[in-house]
Amino acid sequence: MSFRQQIVVLDAADVEAVASFWAGVHGGTVRRSDPDWYEVEVDGTFPLAVQHAPDHVRPQWPDGRPQQIHLDLYVEDIRAEHEQVMALGAELLQSAEDLDVETGFQVYADPAGHPFCLCWGWNAWRAEMDG
Repeated sequence: MSFRQQIVVLDAADVEAVASFWAGVHGGTVRRSDPDWYEVEVDGTFPLAVQHAPDHVRPQWPDGRPQQIHLDLYVEDIRAEHEQVMALGAELLQSAEDLDVETGFQVYADPAGHPFCLCWGWNAWRAEMDG
């Protein structure tokens, strides 16, 4: 199977708010294809889209309603990226005990409650997994 494009699609009641949040995280722009479908465009690619789901129920992770999907975003500077996503409207769900360890993550939610992790130490984590 060969894919020309892969897009992660998130459901949300407020499509514009969630698309704007993820466009800010990715440093991209929002392209509104129709009232029920917004795409996040980054350098000519479309890594993410948001689809209108009027009955979307916010996950209550880690306790309560389970998450349906989450994104792991590996970053170079966890402190700077934490500040960026918080300014965009993220909610910190689970903080790391120590931001100075070689590899780690913090768990957030976007405005619709979709969980995502800001992770750091990709090379160290990959080496550990490949062990």
